[in-house]
Order: sequence, then structure tokens, then C-alpha cells
Amino acid sequence: MEQVYKKLEVVGTSKTSIENAIANALTRASKTVRNMRWFDVVETNGYIEEGKVSYYQVTLKIGFALDDTDAL
Repeated sequence: MEQVYKKLEVVGTSKTSIENAIANALTRASKTVRNMRWFDVVETNGYIEEGKVSYYQVTLKIGFALDDTDAL
């Protein structure tokens, strides 16, 4: 059977790094999204306070395989 995928967009944040922001987004999404297969980083931002990075913000598109029971 051939797979059909759907994409969703999420934004993860972290006070420590871009990698942690990605991990936070994927960890949270995995609580409600099944069959996640890949992600693309589509945007990276940061918030500045007093001249220093306060936190990182990463926008991801996550691809996941649809089950036979999933609606398009």
C-alpha cells in the first residue's frame, strides 16, 4: 500500500538553543499526532532582551502518514 502524508505547522520555543526548540515542538506534537515521519525547519527567529537572546523560536512543518481512518 502506498502512503499518503499530511503536513502541519507548529512553532517550538526554547531559552537554550534552536535544537531544543525543535525537540520541544516534536515532543509536544507527538502527544497528539501519530505516524510523524519528517520535518522541515521553515523559519527561525529569536527574541532579544537587553541586547541578548532571550529565547529561540523555530517554525516546523511536520509530515505524518495518514492512517486508513484519518480524514483528509
